[in-house]
Amino acid sequence: MKISILLPFKENFSPSYAGAVSLFINDTLKFSKFRKNITVYGFTDYKKKLKNKYINIETKKKLFQSQNKDYVNKFIEIEKNENSNIIELHNRPIYLKYLVNELQNKNYILYFHNDPLSMSGSKTISERIFLLNNCYRIIFNSNWSKKRFLQKMKSDAINSEKLLVINQSATKNKINFKNKKKIITFVGKLNRSKGYDLFGKAVIKILKNYKDWSAYVIGDEPRDKLEFNHNRLFKLGFKEHNEVINIYKKTNIAVVCSRWEEPFGRTSLEASANGCAVIISNKGGLPETITNGKILKHLTVREIYKNIKDLIVNPKLRKNYQILSYKNFYLSHQYVSKQIDDVRNNLLKINIPNVFLETSNLRILHITNFNERHNGRLFFNTGRRINNGFIRLGHSVLEFSDRDIVSRGKSIRDLYGSNTLNDKLIKTCYHFKPDMIVLGHADMVSKDVLYSLKKDYSNLKITQWFLDPLNKQGPDYFKNKKRILDKSDILDSNFLTTSPDAVNFLPKKYESYFIPNPGDQSMETLNNFKKDCSNDVFFALSHGVHRGRLKGRSTDDREKFIKNLIEKCKNIKFDIFGMNNIQPIWADQYFKNISNSKMGLNLSRGTPIKYYSSDRITQIVGNGLVTLIDEKTFYSDFFDSTEMVFYKNISDLSEKIEKISSDEKLRKSIGKKGKNKYMKYFNSTLVADFIINKTFNLNNKNKYLWYKP
Repeated sequence: MKISILLPFKENFSPSYAGAVSLFINDTLKFSKFRKNITVYGFTDYKKKLKNKYINIETKKKLFQSQNKDYVNKFIEIEKNENSNIIELHNRPIYLKYLVNELQNKNYILYFHNDPLSMSGSKTISERIFLLNNCYRIIFNSNWSKKRFLQKMKSDAINSEKLLVINQSATKNKINFKNKKKIITFVGKLNRSKGYDLFGKAVIKILKNYKDWSAYVIGDEPRDKLEFNHNRLFKLGFKEHNEVINIYKKTNIAVVCSRWEEPFGRTSLEASANGCAVIISNKGGLPETITNGKILKHLTVREIYKNIKDLIVNPKLRKNYQILSYKNFYLSHQYVSKQIDDVRNNLLKINIPNVFLETSNLRILHITNFNERHNGRLFFNTGRRINNGFIRLGHSVLEFSDRDIVSRGKSIRDLYGSNTLNDKLIKTCYHFKPDMIVLGHADMVSKDVLYSLKKDYSNLKITQWFLDPLNKQGPDYFKNKKRILDKSDILDSNFLTTSPDAVNFLPKKYESYFIPNPGDQSMETLNNFKKDCSNDVFFALSHGVHRGRLKGRSTDDREKFIKNLIEKCKNIKFDIFGMNNIQPIWADQYFKNISNSKMGLNLSRGTPIKYYSSDRITQIVGNGLVTLIDEKTFYSDFFDSTEMVFYKNISDLSEKIEKISSDEKLRKSIGKKGKNKYMKYFNSTLVADFIINKTFNLNNKNKYLWYKP
C-alpha cells in the first residue's frame, strides 16, 4: 500500500519560508499510521527539508512550456513506476486533468486550502463537476470553502459524501498563563488584504495610550510598503514556524483582521492553541478557527482599537478568553491526522464497517418491483415480505420501485426509462445515504452506477436476492444466468432461492447463499387446518405476473401434469386457476379461494432443482394447507413427513392426495405442523436478518434452519 502526496509547484517543504500547505502536511504526517507508506513530492530550492519522506522533482524553465505542467508530467512518470494506491493533491485542482489522462483508475483525494472559485481548475461549474466525477474525496479546510465550491451547483452535489471538511491543525502546547507578557501580536503578510494597514493604525494608538504594552509584527511584504513606527512596535520580519509559536506562547492578545475572505486562517488557529485572547474579522473561514474569541463587528481602525482596548483594561475578560480558547481547542495534529487516516482507511477498506446488528439501525435502500402501478394486485410478493423483515428489525427502509420508475420515465429521449431510473438512484443515494442497497431483480440498474456509488460511499454494501428458477431444463435459464452474473463482481453477497451448490456457474470468489421464500405474519393469516374445507387441492399458475391474465400460447409441462393428476384422482375436488380458460387470480381473490382448500400443490416450472420453489410455497404452507412438493427439491432437509408431503412421481402423489383427503385428522395435523415450523424458521424477519448478517459479515447469535456454516 502506497500513498503519494503532490504539493503545489514551488510550495516549500522546508522550515525556511514554509507555506501553510507544507506545515499542514508535515504536522499531520507525524501522527498518521500510514506515515511509513507516504511519500511527499514537491519542488523547492531550499536544501533543508521538513522531516518526512520527501522527493524533490527537478524542473527548469523552458521556452513555450509551462513549468507547472512539466512538474506534473515528471510526477506522472515517477508514479507509473511507484503505482500508488492513493494520490493526494493539495491546492492545485488544475493538476487533476493532467493526471487522470495518464494515470487512470487511481484514487484521487483533492485538498483545498484556498477559495476554490479563485483557483484554476475549479472556477467554473463544469470544472467542479469534473473534480467531483474524478475524485474519491474532496477535502476543504473550512465549511466556508466547501460552500464556495458548491456555489450554483445542483442540489445533488450539495449532499455528496465526496465533499468533506477537515480543518487545519495546530500543536496545543503547555501554557503557563503567568508567563504571558503584555504583547499584542500580528502575524501574516504585511498588506492591505491581511488588514495590516488597519492594525498598524490601531496599534500605534494603543501603544501611545497604554505605555506598558508592546506589539510584535511577524511577516513581510515587499510589494506593499506599509510603514508604522513606534519604539514599542517590533517588526521581526519572516520567522520560522517554531519561532512564531514561541512568540504566541508569551503573547496576550493576537489580532487577525483580514479584509479578504480567509479560507481558514492558520494564524488565529495557532494563537488559540497557545492561549492567546484572539480578535478576528468575520471573513471567510476565520470564525471556524476559534472556539472563544472576539469577532469584529466592523472592519475599521476604530473597531480594532476598541476591541484591543477592552481586553487591556479588563484583565479578567482577557484571561477568560485565553483560558476558554486554550481549554476548548481541539484541532490538534493528532485529531486531524486521524480524520485524514479515516478517509484513507475507508478507501483501502482496511476496517470492516462498525456495524453491530443488535444496536445499529441501518439505512437500507431496497430496490425491487413494489408494483405501485398494478393497484395492489401484486402487493403480496416476496419483495414486500423481505421489506417487512428489514423494518421489523428496526432499520430505516426506503422503497425504490424500479419497474414503476422505468414505466413513468419512458420518453422519446429515454426509450426504456433506464436513464431516468439510474439518475434517480444516484440522487436518492446522495440524499438518503444508505448503508446497504438491496437489489431484487433490479436488472435495469446500471452496474457502472453501482461502481460509482461504491466509490462515493466507501462503507456501502450492495447485495441482491434472486427468486427465478436456475435449472437448465427450466424456463429462461440462460437469461436468468446472465441476470445473476451481471452485477456479481460489484456485490458483497448473492441470495438465491435455489441451493448455490446446485448451480455450477456461480463464481467461487463471490459469496452466494440460499434463502427460503419467506413467510410473513402480516400476509399468511389463514389457518386452514382449523376448519373444514370443501376443496381438496388448490393450484394456480399465471402467464406472467405483470400480464395478470391468460395469454394464447402452448401449454407448459405443469398444465399437462395437472391434467394427468386430475385423471388419476377421480374423486378429488381440484380448485385450479390459470388454465382451461380460467383466468389467474390475485391478491384478496387469491386468498379467498385458497381459504377453502385442504392441500396446495407446490409445482414449479421445469425439472426440480435443490431447494428451488416459487413463492407459492409460502402461500400454501403459510396458510395452513398441506403442502405437496416433489422430493427432488430436497425440502426434506428442513421438514419431515409430518410437516409436508413429499412425492416421488405423479402416481405417488395421487395416492397421497387421496389418503389425506379422507383423513381429516391427518390433514389438519400436517397443515398445522407445517405452518408452525415454516413461520417460525422461514419467516421474513429471519430471512432479512440473514441477508444483513452475511452481507456485513457479522457474527450473529441467530441460527438459521437453512444454513450450516
